[in-house]
Amino acid sequence: MQTARKKKISYLEPAWVGHSAIVAGFTTRNGGCSRPPFNSLNLGFNSGDLEAHVEANRVCLATAFGLPGRLLLTVNQVHGTGILLLDRPNHDLSHFQRVDADAVITNQPGVMIGVLVADCFPVLLWAQEAGVVAAVHVGWRGAAAGLIGHTVEALVSQLGLAPRQLRAAIGPGIGSHSYEVDRPVRDAFRSGSGQWDRIARETRLGHWQLDLGLSCLLQLEAAGIPLSNIDQARECTCCTRESFFSYRRDQGRTGRQMGFIMLPPA
Repeated sequence: MQTARKKKISYLEPAWVGHSAIVAGFTTRNGGCSRPPFNSLNLGFNSGDLEAHVEANRVCLATAFGLPGRLLLTVNQVHGTGILLLDRPNHDLSHFQRVDADAVITNQPGVMIGVLVADCFPVLLWAQEAGVVAAVHVGWRGAAAGLIGHTVEALVSQLGLAPRQLRAAIGPGIGSHSYEVDRPVRDAFRSGSGQWDRIARETRLGHWQLDLGLSCLLQLEAAGIPLSNIDQARECTCCTRESFFSYRRDQGRTGRQMGFIMLPPA
């Protein structure tokens, strides 16, 4: 994954973007107009930032890629397993901000879909031949519930493609060294997506360091996506204050970065 720039927007770009026309990346916190503690490219409504600043930042992101702001689609993330499918032209996407979901799939060119994070992991999926993309918001609840696998299954069932045709990218999130969890989290993984012993290390009685990024990687692999098709950022959002917002580090008062992907306009 490499650092890229469009106008004022600095972002991480998956290696598989290459010379293709696909647009995909993970924003940093830099390049917007929000003031501390949301400085500066805060893309999340409901973060406590001024709505006008968030709106201006989202327009800045969209226009950096030649889009009007109204064609940037996000949903109301609830740490669940809901998946929104956008499979027809829609020129007013603003109402989707009220739709409860944690993954978005679309085959519509020229529509940027995104998920908002500040320690959770953004995961992007691209079926090049089928012309379909997806963005997934993965916190511990979504990971334990197998949201990544459900999203891949939705892509496969809707399109009739094989998982090996998909490319994936895991964006920056909180590192295991900064992410201690307790028994309810352990129990959720053990009764859900599993692989607890591979993704967690006990640090003291009843507490574990959870490698949520590794969980994302293992779930993509389990869904049938070859490791050679998966790119993964190594940055920890909690440790890298100058580049990323972190809910845990900033005790909840912080902005949101975005994992975004778009099929090129027709």
